Amino acid sequence: MIFGHVSDLESGFAWLPRPLKIALEHLKQTDFSALPVGNYDLQGKDIYVQVFDTTTKPFAETRAEVHRQYIDVQYSCHGNEKMGVAADTGNNAIAEDCLEQRDVLFYAGMENESTLTMTPGSFAAFFPNDVHRPGCAVGQPATIRKVVIKVRVSLLQAAS
Repeated sequence: MIFGHVSDLESGFAWLPRPLKIALEHLKQTDFSALPVGNYDLQGKDIYVQVFDTTTKPFAETRAEVHRQYIDVQYSCHGNEKMGVAADTGNNAIAEDCLEQRDVLFYAGMENESTLTMTPGSFAAFFPNDVHRPGCAVGQPATIRKVVIKVRVSLLQAAS
C-alpha cells in the first residue's frame, strides 16, 4: 500500500512506476467536482477512472476486499473517509468471491487491521496483497465524492 497526498507527488513519489504516475498525475490535474459520476477510460481498460458519490457507513457495515487484476488508487475529492487496511495473510474467511466477474474478493474480516483516514487530496494505492475496507464513516455517516483509478497489475510487471 502507498498512502500520500497529491500535493507531494513531485517531492515524495518520483520513484513510482510510470503507470502509477499516470494515475496520480490525473488525480492532481483533474477537477473531479466538475465531472458527472461515471467511468472514464484513461488508457482503455488498462487504466480507467471511476467517479462516484457515496455515503460512508459505520465500520461494522462495510466489507474488506482485495483485487487481483487491478491496483486500486483511491482518492478523496470531498469529505472524509476511514479505511481499514492490512496485508493479505491468506487466513481471512471469504464472504463472497467475485474475482471472475468484477475482480473483487470480499472477506468476512481481516487479520491485523489498521485504519487510515482519507481527507480531500489524499490517495491510497492498494495492491493485490493489500486488503482494504473502504467507505467507513469518520464519526457520523456522511456523503463523500471519491475517485478510484484502476491500474492493471500487468502494466507494472511489464515496466520492471
